[in-house]
Amino acid sequence: MSELKPGDIAPDFALKDQDGKTVRLSDFKGGKLLLYFYPRAETPGCVMQACSIRNAFQELSDSGVAAVGISPDAVNAQKKFAGRYNLPFQLLTDEGHKVADAYGVWGESTILFIKYTGIIRSSFLIDENGKVIQAWYKVKPLDTVPNAIAALK
Repeated sequence: MSELKPGDIAPDFALKDQDGKTVRLSDFKGGKLLLYFYPRAETPGCVMQACSIRNAFQELSDSGVAAVGISPDAVNAQKKFAGRYNLPFQLLTDEGHKVADAYGVWGESTILFIKYTGIIRSSFLIDENGKVIQAWYKVKPLDTVPNAIAALK
């Protein structure tokens, strides 16, 4: 799928979180959602990104924004990651990368001059009705929160 743009309907999903509970996009209807895709738990960039969202969690909540992370990691890896860094938000597992495909974030990327196919770090701010407010593809780990906060203003 091509990249999502502001005004597009965010693709629905039903994925397991770190506790094995099924989470759907519709669970967030009526509130805003910062949905972010990250390549792999426990990697330096993913830790920085998750911890920055953790550190801004109260500010996001006060603005009516929930946060959810998605990666191809298994449920047990998500649980370990969430526990190790005291993440107060859900991490969802997309092992078959169907949701990543739907959001246009599965593709070829490069890390340290090595090409691979996987998650292209991206984030989305979704409104109360499931429409994309803003989409950031190839986002830097520490830009996720500032981008979302700026888009809320």
